[in-house]
Amino acid sequence: MSEEEPLSQSQVESLLRQMEQESGDPPSPEDGEDAAEQQTQASAREASVAAGRKDQTLRDRRQRAFDLEAIHYDFKRPERVGKDQMRAMQSLHEGLARSFSASASGILRSMVDVKMISADQLAYSEFVFSLDNPSCFNILRPEPLEGHWILDISPSLCCAVIDRMLGGDPQPTESIRRPLTEIENRLMSRLVTALTAELERIWKNIVELKITVERVESNPQLVQVIPPNEVVVLIGLEVALGRNRGMVSLCMPFNSIETFNSQLSSSGGGGYGKSSATDETRQQVAHFVDDAMVELVVTLAESKIRTGDLLGLAVGDVITTEKARDQPLELAVQSIPKFHVFPGAHRGKKAVRIGDTVKTS
Repeated sequence: MSEEEPLSQSQVESLLRQMEQESGDPPSPEDGEDAAEQQTQASAREASVAAGRKDQTLRDRRQRAFDLEAIHYDFKRPERVGKDQMRAMQSLHEGLARSFSASASGILRSMVDVKMISADQLAYSEFVFSLDNPSCFNILRPEPLEGHWILDISPSLCCAVIDRMLGGDPQPTESIRRPLTEIENRLMSRLVTALTAELERIWKNIVELKITVERVESNPQLVQVIPPNEVVVLIGLEVALGRNRGMVSLCMPFNSIETFNSQLSSSGGGGYGKSSATDETRQQVAHFVDDAMVELVVTLAESKIRTGDLLGLAVGDVITTEKARDQPLELAVQSIPKFHVFPGAHRGKKAVRIGDTVKTS
């Protein structure tokens, strides 16, 4: 700008306003109104920006919450049984697998291995259509619970069990594609009765059950004891008999056990009895132990001999020991010394008479 060029009116007013501010003089009313308007506009812009940031923060929070909480839900398979109850059911029936393995081994006089491989919830129709046809389909009545339970045994396992009960040594073959005869059903009922007895025992800490078999069917799809869409708890047991394997499926409608959800959650590992021993349990243990075979060994004497004398032994030689003639002998049960005995004879056979027990330190 040259020195001769005059200032415009706006420039003059701007200079005067700046001089007034520097000198500390109060601003004119027009200037106060302009400043207030500018401040209001600035405050409005800041509020608008803050509101936009707040809306964006809320949208981000909602999106994160949706990402965390959104889960896949299948309306065909509604999950009505909680995770705690399912864990309790699994623990409960793991005890069933162990106890049924022992009882089945006693019935079949052969080693039977039972494992629980699944505990799931699904619709009853899905369970029925997953079974073989024909099958050993047992309809159980668990009093005092409402409704029915289902116990299904696969045909391959039925053939192996029947073969073993009739004295055979079952080999893995294709299962017979026909319904079981009345005699075969009677044979299988022994195994079913043993399983229901173990079921009553493991459920005893939750509810006293009396389980009976109402009837046995061969075609699962023709049995309408449970509504198709009813949610059921399915326990899958794998049974191994020699080289034969088969499934035993226990189906329990959720409605029948819904009342005992709290007991199931609190029982935890219900497969293990928490109550103290009773006279009945002692009698059961004694009944199984009574038939067990044990080994008895009577030691005549013990001594030491040189290797040279041992090699020179011949028929007719006499070996002397340090044990006196009138000292009692020692009787061991399963290699554990238990009694002092005296030798003798009974009805033409060698025998010993028990004197006293061996005192252990």
